Amino acid sequence: KNLEVMVKGPGPGRESSIRALNAAGFRITNITDVTPIPHNGCRPPKKRRV
Repeated sequence: KNLEVMVKGPGPGRESSIRALNAAGFRITNITDVTPIPHNGCRPPKKRRV
């Protein structure tokens, strides 16, 4: 009955899924955001010149 929710990434289902779990009778103890954020990882592709 007690839940620890971990959400990843942005989107419309992020908040609504937590609300659905709450409405289903689960007790949410804590919500953690585990969205992967690069520490200046990969180099972006070169810009297109037309």
